[in-house]
Amino acid sequence: MICNAAGIIQSMALNQTRVNRLQQILGEAGVDAYFACTPVSMGYLTGFFEDPHERLTLIAFRPEGAPAMIAPSLSETHAKHTEVGDLRVWKDGDEPTDVFASLVEDWGLKTAVIGVDDEMPAAFLLALQAALPAALFKPAGAQVAQLRKVKDADELAAMRKAAKIADTAFSEVIGDGCSGKTERQIASTLYSTMQARGGSPTFSIVASGANGAEPHHATSDATVIAGDMVVMDWGCELNRYQSDITRTVACGNAEEEAHKVYRVVYKAHMAARATIRPGSPAEDIDRAAREVIEEAGYGEYFIHRTGHGIGMSGHEPPHIVAGNVEPVVVGQCFSIEPGIYLPGRFGVRIENIVAVTEDGHESFNEEPSEELIEISS
Repeated sequence: MICNAAGIIQSMALNQTRVNRLQQILGEAGVDAYFACTPVSMGYLTGFFEDPHERLTLIAFRPEGAPAMIAPSLSETHAKHTEVGDLRVWKDGDEPTDVFASLVEDWGLKTAVIGVDDEMPAAFLLALQAALPAALFKPAGAQVAQLRKVKDADELAAMRKAAKIADTAFSEVIGDGCSGKTERQIASTLYSTMQARGGSPTFSIVASGANGAEPHHATSDATVIAGDMVVMDWGCELNRYQSDITRTVACGNAEEEAHKVYRVVYKAHMAARATIRPGSPAEDIDRAAREVIEEAGYGEYFIHRTGHGIGMSGHEPPHIVAGNVEPVVVGQCFSIEPGIYLPGRFGVRIENIVAVTEDGHESFNEEPSEELIEISS
């Protein structure tokens, strides 16, 4: 839903350019129909970002012709603003698959190849499969990734702004000090700073001391003490587009190996970025970071891929990982985030979001420090 200054709902027009491109991709892939059902996939194509939760909601697309939408009655008003002309509504208490069955009949989908969002809830998929037992359901992640992989100028502008908002949060944390604060208190500073600057915080990980050796540590009430390494990973959303950044600092004076590990991760981060250019296989970017860490003797402690795509979703293709031979192209956006995690001791990760350009890449985030920052308590 989009409102003007007076609060009046304005049209969420279907993006015909994107729909046309999707239809071309579906035709080339031999997919007879694609059912978009997540807020991101529906919103990207039509402006309808409502979360269906447990109620069957989808927008169906074919290689040719106009789309159709199935929506519950409580979403009917919003759905009408998508300008999808074929809107089929069901009410609470009705069986939504009856509405789906009518679409199947009208579109001749009984033995069709049907693509669905990789994130389609199992309850939705099982119900559709039961209603359409002779059809072949396939994940449409590859087709959706192909559609969304190149960001246009407006998308890139939104991501730059979201990244800058996230950058400002780091300055606030540095200025506040850390000794005696809890991980949750530091996370609160990250959140409040992003909110104050117009971003909608999406997540934050604050991991101190040994917690930093867990890449997806759940921010806790652990108190940061002098000498702790602190890994902070956070981001926000602006105009539907995401930011994501990681910085590692020390609370007071850090041990010598912490400085060494930080320098290795920084070198790996920059080595990966130096490899980015149009046509570079994604795995080559991963390899550049991994080789630096392996040569320093910490290879077994780099336990995840070097990066992930980002856009409307915080994680989307391309995956910057061994085995992904797909070349990166101008307009693709992804993270570069090598890390080293020493169990029971500390972790270090450095992450920037980058966009592939004609001559290499653009970093949306400010450059990380070459040396470990030691925050005075």
